[in-house]
Amino acid sequence: MKQLKLAYSTLMAKHGMGAALFVAIAVTLWVVVFITLPQLSMLDYSFRFNLPADQIGTEADHYTLEQYSGFFFNADGSLNSLDLMILVRTLVAAVVVTLIDVIICYPIAYILAHGAKGVAARLMVIGLIIPYWINEILRAFAFRVLFGATGVINTVGMQIGLWDAPVDFIRADVALYFGLSYAYILLMIFPMYNAIEALDHTQVEAARDMGAPLWRVHWRVVLPMAKPGIVSGATMVFMLTAGALAAPQILGGPSSLWFTQLIYQWFNESSNWPRGSAYAVMLLLTCISFVLLTMRVFKVSVGEIGK
Repeated sequence: MKQLKLAYSTLMAKHGMGAALFVAIAVTLWVVVFITLPQLSMLDYSFRFNLPADQIGTEADHYTLEQYSGFFFNADGSLNSLDLMILVRTLVAAVVVTLIDVIICYPIAYILAHGAKGVAARLMVIGLIIPYWINEILRAFAFRVLFGATGVINTVGMQIGLWDAPVDFIRADVALYFGLSYAYILLMIFPMYNAIEALDHTQVEAARDMGAPLWRVHWRVVLPMAKPGIVSGATMVFMLTAGALAAPQILGGPSSLWFTQLIYQWFNESSNWPRGSAYAVMLLLTCISFVLLTMRVFKVSVGEIGK
């Protein structure tokens, strides 16, 4: 609360009371109306029975743990291993996509911050941004075409003799991992870039002058500075990947059901909003717990991420 008051006072001192009041009202409405209230509504739904419309509000409409019990256990009392494994597989895939983006984006962010200058830097940024003018669904279909049985990857691979028959990249989830990694790559690059840009490049030069190899310079000098940006980008990529729906439906194989697809099925195909809400709440809580655990392991606070 003290940090919010300090931020408001700083904003008011720089831009006046009108601008500070506008920002405060806009942020409050955004957090309350578009984030808090929908989540509370979904939480309320998750503790209800799936009743016909004419029974809502009657004595039969009361709170229950049935929806959460259905997530963990089947009707016969056995463990609901199918849905639990789908959740685990979704989280593991989100971690893999996040790691891929970290590996790809770190050198790009470092080059943008301390390598490319002037026109070269602007061209790199434009080259990163322009592809995102295309709708996400169209980009997902483009990856499906690229990795399809008759797509560019298979055609080139067979022509140069790497394999004899088309490889099913869709069933193997290769297209899905590449598509998701590409979908959120900007959300990883720019937080890293902002963190690395704050590093005084003379520290890197001093480490090199003292004989430190390149990997040690990055490990001891650059990465500690970039860590908040990495965790910030990783948090966004992980959460968005775990909650993705369009890309898994377009690029996923027949046996790679995503947890968000389960939620979609409960809401839209089964018309069971309480069960869908319970599954959505479980996904949200699991992802938040995982992110908080990761922040604790890497010793990064929320305040550092928000810098």
